[in-house]
Amino acid sequence: MECKVIKIGGALIEDGELQNRLCRKFASMSSPFVIVHGGGTFAGQLSERLGIPRKMIDGRRVTDRETLEVTVMVYSGWINKTLVARLQALGVNACGLSGCDLNLVQADRREGRDIDWGYVGDVRQVNMGALELLLQAGVIPVVAPITHDGKGVLLNSNADGIAAAVAETLGRCYDVELIYCFDKKGVLADVGNEDSVISCLTPSLYEEYKGNGVIHSGMIPKLDNAFKSVHNGVRVVRLIHPDDLDQPNAGTRIILEK
Repeated sequence: MECKVIKIGGALIEDGELQNRLCRKFASMSSPFVIVHGGGTFAGQLSERLGIPRKMIDGRRVTDRETLEVTVMVYSGWINKTLVARLQALGVNACGLSGCDLNLVQADRREGRDIDWGYVGDVRQVNMGALELLLQAGVIPVVAPITHDGKGVLLNSNADGIAAAVAETLGRCYDVELIYCFDKKGVLADVGNEDSVISCLTPSLYEEYKGNGVIHSGMIPKLDNAFKSVHNGVRVVRLIHPDDLDQPNAGTRIILEK
């Protein structure tokens, strides 16, 4: 059976009209799917209002205790429930979850020699049984990027990484397509030209684009996870605009070397 894992974030979270259009696309889908969402800029905006400084390293967020409290409130609260409510209004029986719900996603607190990442978690395992239970009941899981370590500690995990781990786990029983859905038509060779979509991206081409600065910052962890998923058996990984969700040849396809 086919199953899609769709990660959304950025402007899709922040722009109400874009989100509504995307939710209508979801409502028209027939095969089972899982949504994993990020947080856009809401967490950063709330942190600023509360006087909590934000720290990023190579496109990844450093999460101290105060920042963790904000991200849990924003990601698992406002964003997750707003998205679920919009889906329910369109007849999609969605269930909003974080990683600790149903023991869905366990993670290990990230450790680095020279960097203290705080409460950042790297995914350890995904609960296949919980996902199967929901999908077989016709429920669409909507997963916020808050995980836990199994010892009562919440962690802030990268939503792209969660989507990849969910896709790889479901790949044991389903024919999985992993889709990173964002506000561009795909990975662009020229950020100033919306039509300069790279149709296929191989590992060697990826390294070339990183080396010359075409691909940088937050796109790197997204693509790292995409390539990891292909290596781990996910059938298809694509990066697309939400308006092209039902177009099988749109966007950038991640492939191994020919």
